[in-house]
Amino acid sequence: MNKISTLTTETRNMNSINLDNMSTGEILHLINREDMTVANSVQKVLPEIETTVTAVYNSLKQGGKLFYVGAGTSGRIGILDAVECPPTFSTPPDLVQAVMAGGIKAIEKAVEGAEDDEQLAVKDLEERNVTELDVVVGIAASGRTPYVIGALKYAKSIGATTVSLSCNENSDISQYADVIIEVITGPEILTGSTRMKAATAHKLILNMITTTSMIKIGKVYENLMIDLKVSNYKLKERAKNILSAITDIQYQKAEEVLEKTNYEIKPAIVMIKTGVTLQDAKVYIEQANGYVRKAIDIALNESNEYDNL
Repeated sequence: MNKISTLTTETRNMNSINLDNMSTGEILHLINREDMTVANSVQKVLPEIETTVTAVYNSLKQGGKLFYVGAGTSGRIGILDAVECPPTFSTPPDLVQAVMAGGIKAIEKAVEGAEDDEQLAVKDLEERNVTELDVVVGIAASGRTPYVIGALKYAKSIGATTVSLSCNENSDISQYADVIIEVITGPEILTGSTRMKAATAHKLILNMITTTSMIKIGKVYENLMIDLKVSNYKLKERAKNILSAITDIQYQKAEEVLEKTNYEIKPAIVMIKTGVTLQDAKVYIEQANGYVRKAIDIALNESNEYDNL
């Protein structure tokens, strides 16, 4: 028996043995029941996800970057998460990057042989100037994709923090990771189709990694996105609603202030809550390393000191 056939993600799901004889409704209910198990599987690896978030946070604070590396569905999942960071958190496009075997063209169509090439991964990471400050997350449901192994080996060799994300125990990629996340989602209802439960688990985990990291570096106030990149009408309206909710001002006033800040929400919050100018608000935010609560405290403390003179 070959090694691949022994992987949990490649074994047959006994609940779906009669899949081809099921009615449409039965199939849908089965898929739904199996999907319900995914969040519980993710819950079991929360400690490892927390360790990953801490590593990413420390990396970003030191000027590092986050890289997702994968092939096929795993690569596409990485892309989905990475491309949402700039519009959601106003991050530079290169802060969170997805590196996919075969490159951009592999998003729509498989590139033959790309996922089996360890050296291709090395080349791709070298081109992106990965350094020891960065975190590289290798994603492979099977846990054995050569492209991902090559990426983790290279990242580890240059001193970058490495994280493996797979859906099988004792996976090959885990050997090359500082942090090992093995989220066991079990056999798929369609045998070996890891675009289902395995990919769902991976998407949930990547959501956790980036969202929590961005919260920790000051991109969120309360539970609101205060660093979103306003690029269309919908986002302008969202920015006004966010500012109104945080500062308890009317919609029209929120619009006036945001026009002054070019729809940057952070300085708008500081201006309204402390009464300072736009220029001063930006200074306080910089002094606070981007944390709005801290910027407000600095502004109010300086104001109190001035009043006490």
